[in-house]
Amino acid sequence: MHAKAPTALPPHRLLASTLGLALASGAGLAEAAEREKSLQLDNIKVEAEQPGYRTERSASAKYVAPLLDTPQTITVVPPKLIQEQQALSLRQVLSNVSGITFNAGEGGGGSGDSINIRGFSANSNMQIDGLRDSAQTSRSDTFNVEQVEVIKGPNSVFGGAGTTGGSINVVSKQPRDQAFTRLGGSLGTDDYYRLTLDSNQPLAGVGHDSAVRLNLMTHQNAVPGREKIERQRWGIAPSLRLGLSDSTRLTLSAFHQSDDNLPDYGVPARDGKKLAGAKRYGYFGWKNLDQEEIEQNTFTADFEHDFNDNLRLQNLTRYSRTDRDTIVSASHANTSGVPSGRYRPAGPQAYGRDATTEMWINQSNLIGGFEFAGMRHEVTTGLELSHETLDLKTYNHGLGTALYPRDGYALGNPPGRWNGPVRKAASGYTETRLTDQALYLFDNIALHEQWDLNLGLRYDKVRGKADSYSGAQVKTAKRAADDAKVSARTGLVFKPSENGRIYAAWGNSFNPSAENLASTGGGLSANTEDLAPEKNETWELGTKWALLDKRLELDAALFRVEKSNARETMADGSTQLAGKQRVQGVELGLTGHVTEQWDVFANYTFLDSEILKAANTASGIARKGQALGNTPPRSLNLWTTYELPAGWTLGYGTRYVSERNVSSSTKAKLDAYWVHNAMLGYKVNRDLDLQLNVNNLFDKDYVERVRQQAGSDARSSAIEYGDARAAILSATYSF
Repeated sequence: MHAKAPTALPPHRLLASTLGLALASGAGLAEAAEREKSLQLDNIKVEAEQPGYRTERSASAKYVAPLLDTPQTITVVPPKLIQEQQALSLRQVLSNVSGITFNAGEGGGGSGDSINIRGFSANSNMQIDGLRDSAQTSRSDTFNVEQVEVIKGPNSVFGGAGTTGGSINVVSKQPRDQAFTRLGGSLGTDDYYRLTLDSNQPLAGVGHDSAVRLNLMTHQNAVPGREKIERQRWGIAPSLRLGLSDSTRLTLSAFHQSDDNLPDYGVPARDGKKLAGAKRYGYFGWKNLDQEEIEQNTFTADFEHDFNDNLRLQNLTRYSRTDRDTIVSASHANTSGVPSGRYRPAGPQAYGRDATTEMWINQSNLIGGFEFAGMRHEVTTGLELSHETLDLKTYNHGLGTALYPRDGYALGNPPGRWNGPVRKAASGYTETRLTDQALYLFDNIALHEQWDLNLGLRYDKVRGKADSYSGAQVKTAKRAADDAKVSARTGLVFKPSENGRIYAAWGNSFNPSAENLASTGGGLSANTEDLAPEKNETWELGTKWALLDKRLELDAALFRVEKSNARETMADGSTQLAGKQRVQGVELGLTGHVTEQWDVFANYTFLDSEILKAANTASGIARKGQALGNTPPRSLNLWTTYELPAGWTLGYGTRYVSERNVSSSTKAKLDAYWVHNAMLGYKVNRDLDLQLNVNNLFDKDYVERVRQQAGSDARSSAIEYGDARAAILSATYSF
């Protein structure tokens, strides 16, 4: 087992003092720079053009055509929007994309980001710069994130196993040609303190177009609307681009982030509603026992060589390791056998998961364009090899019903600290291994000046192995699974004009039992190891238009996603591929410049989900005909900014999520909600920018994450609220 080094972060007052000094120094330097411009003729400052909301191409080499010509719904959250919103976590970034919801986490399931796209889990469908990233963890900071791409629909041809509803590609910051340094600092409500540095410098005289970039971050805050739930972290991400020749480049990058948090799993609920007597801000864990310590380390080498103008080789190699030691307490309550308004804790309490996830992955792409049979082909062909391992130790602290007071605790005043005996003991060990060998080919064929054919084909050979041990390290189970699958995608694009596209597309994906093996350690059991993968298909009919001199893009699509053989637990306890699920709907998007001053990023999703076939379970719950859990029929996201005279910018955002099922096994509903955000920016001078963000403007209580269970008197479910109102004042000094 690994040992954890203590996380060292600046104390509250030191961080605040440092922030104030940095901002004061920045303002002084800005004034000095204005006074001394005439003396600095030999130091020319190059300003990079501020990017807009509309993105022309995916950062992944697998998408050979521009996004306008790609027959698929792909939403890109751009860097400008991330900065304007001060969106810090992946969850905050993805809140800008309709059709995405979040589940509540819990230690027993490998807590961390739990994301649904179009009604289906995307927990194992994460990529970073086009490479799979499967560690089950909270991606809590965007200090090294350039943009986030959401690729919707079954798409194993892009990401391998999984991708029923879609996948997510996080694009990292890379060295640039321009020299710049940006020092950022933020103060806010709920003990919010943040410092960042983003510095890029071309390396004159070192190879061809070499550059180095460094990103730094330190952050702390309490969760708005919760009872002193604290978050602390720091990170560093250096990257070096070496131009070995005019045609050969090597980019080396590293990433480290340390998190020290108090876990929070919300408040007890029944049928999607907070239990009567419980408070929105109540903490139902044990602050002196619960903890979350995360160490993430990543090293990446990106080698590129241009053979000529039409042929390029790219090789990506990455090693990543995530160490995550969490002790969590479920926010489930047992209200039976105690007076009204009181409870006993239910579910795991002070339950520990000490997990180390390691991954080696290599991806080689040959990217080229050529003429054949009178048609233009833009092709990417490649090989991807990955090896992932998870070493997981579970333990507990001996808490149980016998130690709780006979009449329990008050729902309105949970104790928050454990004062009883503690007997820490290991409960089990799990060692897993997941390997994937994949070959793929993508081809965009110009059949005619008005017709393109987009093709993708991938072969995956996935092997999983899991060994389980008791707390005494006696082997209790050995499981293995091998799956080999071919995935495909095809789309036909019609170009009625230079700025418009109409397309029809089909694609598929597969979900093997071992899909989550290296993230949560689960998936393989005596009931599932011999099962074939689940199968998914999508059909999509859409259109994309670049309007107003291609400043603004309008997208619309009709789609249908179908899982034809979902895993179902039968009445006798066995697992069979007996289920069938379907989600169909509409996607709308509007992105870009309406005018030179007015930007808009908006999307709307309508989802009609249904369980078409389900097992006759022992519980007798009739799931057939039910909508999927946590899948809202309607969701809308809007963010818009307007540049006012004299350097002012006004921003407004809203998010709407309609009423939705708690789970597919109940008719209980989560309430619909609207959340409103605002931003006011002011450009003091060419170097100094100020920005005020007010999130959840009207302090709305809303359920953002849910455990997909109705709950009972003996064991409630749990809900997690979105953040309460918060204000953040940020300053960025550029030089």
